[in-house]
Amino acid sequence: MLIGHPPCFFTLNLLFLLNAMRLNLSSQIVLNKIPEKFYRPKSVVEQSEITRQEKIPTEIFPKMEEGVCKVADAIVERVLQCQRQDRFCVLGLGTGNSLTPIYAELISRYQQGLISFSNVVVFNAYEFFPLTAKTQYSAISQLRERFLSHVDIDPQNVFTFDGTVSQDNIQLHCQLYEQRIKTFGGIDVMLLGIGRVGNMAINEPGSGITSSSRLILIDNTSREESSLSFGTKEPVPPCAITMGVQTILSAKKVFLIAWGEEKAEIIRKTVEGPITDTIPSSFLQTHNDAHVIIDIAAAGRLTRIVYPWLVTSLNWTDKLIRSALVWLCLKTGKPILKLTNKDYNENGLSDLLAIFGSAYNANIKIFNDLQHTITGWPGGKPNADDTYRPERAFPFPKRVLVFSPHPDDDVISMGGTIQRLVAQGHELHVAYQTSGNIAVGDEEVTRFMHFINGFNQLFGNSEDEVINRKYKEIKSYLASKKKGDLDTQDILTIKGLIRRGEARTACSFNKIPLNRVHFLDLPFYESGKIEKLPMGEADVRIVQQLIRKVKPHQIYVAGDLADPHGTHRKCTDAVLAAIDEEKNAGAEWLKDCRIWMYRGAWAEWEIENIEMCVPMSPEELRAKRNAILKHQSQMESAPFLGNDERLFWQRAEDRNHATADLYDQLGLACYEAMEAFVEYKLL
Repeated sequence: MLIGHPPCFFTLNLLFLLNAMRLNLSSQIVLNKIPEKFYRPKSVVEQSEITRQEKIPTEIFPKMEEGVCKVADAIVERVLQCQRQDRFCVLGLGTGNSLTPIYAELISRYQQGLISFSNVVVFNAYEFFPLTAKTQYSAISQLRERFLSHVDIDPQNVFTFDGTVSQDNIQLHCQLYEQRIKTFGGIDVMLLGIGRVGNMAINEPGSGITSSSRLILIDNTSREESSLSFGTKEPVPPCAITMGVQTILSAKKVFLIAWGEEKAEIIRKTVEGPITDTIPSSFLQTHNDAHVIIDIAAAGRLTRIVYPWLVTSLNWTDKLIRSALVWLCLKTGKPILKLTNKDYNENGLSDLLAIFGSAYNANIKIFNDLQHTITGWPGGKPNADDTYRPERAFPFPKRVLVFSPHPDDDVISMGGTIQRLVAQGHELHVAYQTSGNIAVGDEEVTRFMHFINGFNQLFGNSEDEVINRKYKEIKSYLASKKKGDLDTQDILTIKGLIRRGEARTACSFNKIPLNRVHFLDLPFYESGKIEKLPMGEADVRIVQQLIRKVKPHQIYVAGDLADPHGTHRKCTDAVLAAIDEEKNAGAEWLKDCRIWMYRGAWAEWEIENIEMCVPMSPEELRAKRNAILKHQSQMESAPFLGNDERLFWQRAEDRNHATADLYDQLGLACYEAMEAFVEYKLL
């Protein structure tokens, strides 16, 4: 057996695949080009300086794969150390999507013969309760599927809470579980993800630092996250038996893992905020060997990333200067042009005074930069000086291709801009990347089935055996369907048709010819479950065929990568991979094409990153709302509204109002609402 750090086969395998087709380009979107010193300091002094706000050792990696290898190295090193000492290595393991790539890396090393896990003892971090013999999913089954069944850990050395134990016996069961951990000498390495509310394992907000293993009620946010891990519509049990905070803190080493911008805010609270039982993960600040491992996206709210001037000296770029001045405006409550030398000096920005000579000069520069992002001509204004405009004047009109992950993201995120582009004479195409069929309630199917049956009886052939049989089959299935049952292919087809019809209606409302409306039905989405298939070459080729046909001058793509189901990220990766393939093929049309990223369904761009902002009048905002409302299946009865109680049209309006209000606060312009975009530069 080899001793030391095995090579990272997760990365090697990924790089091999990416040489053929780069499928994860969204992970390399870094809006403010972050200097390497902020995530990879060169000295202990530099490390101490930039992490002064952080209370847990936190390592940031430019790519998830590098972080995965870091954690795998540490686990393998501990396993090998225990083997040399001829003792068990005890791992406490969580489940969830953040840990899956780490398990994949460990499996790869085992399959390469570089490590044996024969001396490993595993304690499962939590189990759902109550479980029955008919339950299709449990935490331990997921752990087996993603790791345990693929390596040589003795099944007798795998311990888990029993989700079928009677509630009267749970306390004793938990005490015995704790005692068993102690019998093996305690946990050597604890490996955990983090929930959006700061839960470790299922220690929900309110869990105390002295809490031990126990039964706990799962809150709504954690239930939603668990349903994503289920990968099915099977209902998540209401409770869980979980290791307590004290149990986790008793481990010799703890790794807390997070990837992606959807975890950025809770990571900031965990690492930089106060210790509080409302953020259970903050208790890791008391551990002497806890480590937070994240990618740049998940680090996006840490001080050293978003406000680096507060922790270290900088080589100031235009983006950093803009970010600093927006921060200063919000802190002082002043518009840009009213900032003074005193404001700069009292808030740690005296460097900028030295660079610009005065607050006035710095204010004017950033005021003009932000003013130039505003345009009522998102496709470019013909016969106008475009020196300071976000888009080129020519060619005009442009061929515009809008990619929408679901059949409503286009109007939710950029409905006002779509109306402008159409009204200004551009040839606009909309490509709906997925069918969206799992996001339709059964009552919608029933409603349409009643209509089809009535229509057939009135105007069709009511004696048609095929139609009548199919109607009865679907009606019977829906009547007997239980929570967690997957839809039949016929029902999924009907739900897909409902989404298509709504999308066509919205496009017609926006005066987009239906021959420019494209339904791609990317294969990765068609799993019939919440958890999707991997996005692959087949998906990319479908997108590539369309962009090669349209040869657009503008492409709009989702930059809203924090959607909880991950569909947006996969759809964006498919578009970026297709563009990358065209670039490698030397496509001439690409030389005259710009790619704009939109947000709106789940988040909004920070103003310091905005490169084009399209204002809307009250009438235009109402028209946008009306286009969103054409998607009736996504109103109150939509299955996946997320943790936000607002409907999608309300979220969109609130975010568009907030962007306009921020421009107004900065003293730039006062509009009813604004849609924001960031340009994607080809890698």
